[in-house]
Amino acid sequence: MAACALFSRLRYSPPFPFTLTPSGPLHAAIHFLSCSCSKLDICLPLHCRSRHISRAPLVLSRAERRRVKAFLRWSQSSAEAALLGKAQAGRGLAAAGIGSPKAMATAVAEQAVDNPLLEDAEFPRFDAVEARHVVPGIRQLLTDLENELVKLEANLQPSWPGLVQPLEKIVDRLSVAWGVVSHLKAVKDSEELRLAVEEVQPDKVAFTLRLGQSKPIFEAFKEMKEGQEWNTLSEAQQRIVEIQLKEAFLNGVGLEDEARKRFNQIKQDLEKLSTKFSEHVLDSTKKYAKLLTDPRDVEGLPPTALGLAAQAAEAKGYEGATADLGPWIITLDIPSYIPFLKHARNRSLREEVYRAFITQASSGDLDNTPIINKILELRLEKAKLLGYNNHAEVSMALKMATLEKAEELLEQLRSSSWDAALIDLQDLKDYAKEQGAPDGSNICLWDITFWSERLREAKFDINEEELRPYFSLPKVTDGLFSLASTLFGVKIEAADGLAPVWHKDVRFYQVKELSGEPIAYFYFDAYSRPSEKRGGAWMDEVLGRSELLAPKGRHARLPVAHMVCNQTPPVGDEPSLMTFREVETVFHEFGHALQHMLTRQNEGLVAGIRNVEWDAVELPSQFMENWCYHRATLMGMAKHYKTGETLPEEVYVKLKAARNFRAASMMLRQIHFASVDLELHSRFQPGGPETVFDVDKRIGWRTQVIPLLPEDRFLCSFSHIFAGGYSAGYYSYKWAEVLSADAFAAFEEAGLENEVAVKETGRKFRETVLGLGGGRPPLQVFKDFRGREPSTDALLRHSGLLPAVAA
Repeated sequence: MAACALFSRLRYSPPFPFTLTPSGPLHAAIHFLSCSCSKLDICLPLHCRSRHISRAPLVLSRAERRRVKAFLRWSQSSAEAALLGKAQAGRGLAAAGIGSPKAMATAVAEQAVDNPLLEDAEFPRFDAVEARHVVPGIRQLLTDLENELVKLEANLQPSWPGLVQPLEKIVDRLSVAWGVVSHLKAVKDSEELRLAVEEVQPDKVAFTLRLGQSKPIFEAFKEMKEGQEWNTLSEAQQRIVEIQLKEAFLNGVGLEDEARKRFNQIKQDLEKLSTKFSEHVLDSTKKYAKLLTDPRDVEGLPPTALGLAAQAAEAKGYEGATADLGPWIITLDIPSYIPFLKHARNRSLREEVYRAFITQASSGDLDNTPIINKILELRLEKAKLLGYNNHAEVSMALKMATLEKAEELLEQLRSSSWDAALIDLQDLKDYAKEQGAPDGSNICLWDITFWSERLREAKFDINEEELRPYFSLPKVTDGLFSLASTLFGVKIEAADGLAPVWHKDVRFYQVKELSGEPIAYFYFDAYSRPSEKRGGAWMDEVLGRSELLAPKGRHARLPVAHMVCNQTPPVGDEPSLMTFREVETVFHEFGHALQHMLTRQNEGLVAGIRNVEWDAVELPSQFMENWCYHRATLMGMAKHYKTGETLPEEVYVKLKAARNFRAASMMLRQIHFASVDLELHSRFQPGGPETVFDVDKRIGWRTQVIPLLPEDRFLCSFSHIFAGGYSAGYYSYKWAEVLSADAFAAFEEAGLENEVAVKETGRKFRETVLGLGGGRPPLQVFKDFRGREPSTDALLRHSGLLPAVAA
């Protein structure tokens, strides 16, 4: 639950969060006189009420110059360009902190008029929201929500309509509006948007703290839990009360005076640090561009990779770049980086690109090392303020596992994988030697991906690039939607134009029951855009299902999700031709979306993915990946994009046989990340004799069959735990994979080729795992579906680490 301090006065200012100080605090920057590439001299006529400060030249740093330039661009397109207009000089003074609170509040209200961020529309105005709308829009919203919160606290009743329903309205309004801003920052990043978010983020965090630390609300929830009406509440309603009590404690509701003040400051600082961490990763990814002009340097790269590299070069100003003749640019964006490591024959270039990848955001202005150290220090301090020993204990308070159980699982999987991973490595060495390559005698980390792909091609006669034409995005989505229809009894139809989108490539879809009744919607943003979109793939909610928030004439507000991937974009006139891993990623994110969209919960605070324990939330996503190897599903979507020819049967057999190729090595990789995460958040002491990189390497001796390089700084781009929600929770992927593999085993036991049994099992999965959301504890949900507690056997068997069950 979220939370904020009462506003004693409102502040208004454009996204200009740095102060220019030639000889002391300057209250307003009204006129910029000159700007050049090498330096920026600013002469400022400064006015502070009746006091005039003479012009003073400033030479700013490169970072400050970037911000001033961004501010100038912002001011030219913004209705808030108060600092540059005489007619709005009064508002400009308010922006500088000069003027009455009433005048500043008026400025905020005026700027919120016709703000698309605040529109009460069926779908968010993603096409219209700009950086200039963020500050006035969010501040006006927070003002409104503060008024609602004060009213709620003054009229509290420990009942569902008197407490939970008005609270849901407050939480939802903030979630939707801030969700739009956060989403746009992730997929349409700009310096102007960064500045706007940086300006208003402290206010948003302050409100979430204010709400989460509300003692009247906390006491009312306690009264509900202990009152006579407790037994009249539904299971989902009881879960909501219990979750709110637990989250209030974790939000610091029990802290007083200096302890609460310090706790709140830590929360503000952590939010800023996580945002900065993410920005550094994106900027370092954008910064690296390896220009190649010699055809020998791109030998081995398949046509799709060459086309993408030429497209990147053309985007950088190399007009006329072609796949055949170049020039080519290799980036650290995954669709560029992975194919280069897999296929480039030039070993020295592979090494260079690999070293660049593992040292992202680890030097200069973009160095995340001090941010990591500060984040860990603050998380530990916050945990101790709450009475816990470490951040891992705080994290586990809202999860299925305990620290001991999580580490026990990781060790079980590690010990089951280690010997097989050593064999994987020896196989690569032997094969490289057979090919007469010197790499075999001294195989290095930048050789692993290359020789793994060569051995896979030789062992299974599969060339990943030759598979791409069979996996065009339109055919893959057709196959995915057909599977959803079979398993869960839904129809998915294109609904482009029904809702505004943030980029021309974004698709919009409607989900219906087979009867034709609409039940949900989702956006799909598939392609990599390294200039503005952060890496990785994710799903999140746009709107949650809620009976309380139902539009007039409807039983409930329908859920809306967005799926975001970073797969290979179309090259030329061809559609996006996907690697098999990209296919798996789309299935994975769609699994998350299904849990959000097919929820049966009408209580908004536990509908869909809301309040599903973090180490269970990956169950549906990883479950869906299994269907990529199901014959009917795979062959139904694997159609050549030109000829329509189905993937040859012998290729499918080889692809399935190759599923467990180097599975032990891949298992250890994930265990390494999860183990480092838990160690940093449980036993590591910030400022002690060991650095975070020392921890990474120490754990690597148990989880990596080739030691990490001394200069490895992958932690500096490990956004999952430093800029996402996976701190002391990365183990969740493996924890949930146990659940998902066991869930898929139910379909195997029913008979994967028995359509009637598959449909029956699919409906049961929909009613339980997908339908119950956060309204029931996840272990009970799993038992509802499976009839027993989960077992690791299915995961180990699917990974080739246990013998297959006899037919």
